Amino acid sequence: MNFVATGIGAGLVSALLTAVIVKATPLAAMLYLLAPIPVLIVSLGWDHRSGLVAAVVGGLAIALILSPLSGIGFALITALPAWWLSYLALLGRPGQDGTMEWYPVGRLLAWAAATAALTIIAAGVISTGGDYGAFAQNTRDVAEAFVNAQFAATGEGALDAETREQLIAIFSRLTSFLSAQGFVTILALYLWAAGRIVLASKRLPRPWPPVPELVMPRSAGLILIGALILANFDGFIGALGLALSGAFLMAFALQGLAAVHDRTRGKSGRAFLLSAMYVLIFVTQGILMVALALFGIADSTFGLRRRFGTRPTPPPTLST
Repeated sequence: MNFVATGIGAGLVSALLTAVIVKATPLAAMLYLLAPIPVLIVSLGWDHRSGLVAAVVGGLAIALILSPLSGIGFALITALPAWWLSYLALLGRPGQDGTMEWYPVGRLLAWAAATAALTIIAAGVISTGGDYGAFAQNTRDVAEAFVNAQFAATGEGALDAETREQLIAIFSRLTSFLSAQGFVTILALYLWAAGRIVLASKRLPRPWPPVPELVMPRSAGLILIGALILANFDGFIGALGLALSGAFLMAFALQGLAAVHDRTRGKSGRAFLLSAMYVLIFVTQGILMVALALFGIADSTFGLRRRFGTRPTPPPTLST
């Protein structure tokens, strides 16, 4: 029953980190962003069932502290995605030579993208009771606040009404796309960080995987194509298509980033090249990530690194 005790502790810590958001301070926002970490740590270091216990306990605590809807939101957005990815990360099966074959990090990244997109849309459906009109109004409110903040930050004059309305409409349409992009980045970063913490404590059951060598399965490219087609529809179907498109494009960009780390290993000036690349990503506000995403797509589809190096064959499907 050790997993129950650790799950309760992690759930309460995660709930506390979530509840401080009501303080509406920068520190509270930073603590809120760390809420999935306890669930990831106990799921990876003790038992994935600890993550489920943490989701239930944390959800109940948030429901009592804030509201029942907030408790559901905690379980859906914070705890369950963290548990699911931890569960996948610890999947393994004995190989033909007797060694354990662990779940590939490429598949794990693909599942992180799918989880991010589905979570974003599920949260929207639950919060609006399935009313797409309310969902569209929420995305418009977010887009309007973003446009106003951008022009307030630049100090430029007010936009004319027509241009402002066009920008709000564009960003309102892309809210699911951009939200899923950010969420898959957070999930991947948190999973990596929690894994390093558990590894340092010597409780990680699997050996640390060669992250720079990750390659998503070819089926991830097919999902991206299907998502781009769905994005042309109206309603929640279109929103899901946009969310999947954003999540998988970001996942492919992360694969491209990993490929650069991989191909520069052992090269002179590697630190300078990687530093320059990250600076360019920051300066160009992520535009370089588009090139990295295209490289990631080509890498999965055509096996670029396998053609020009010795890399393992990517997994053919997303099945567990």
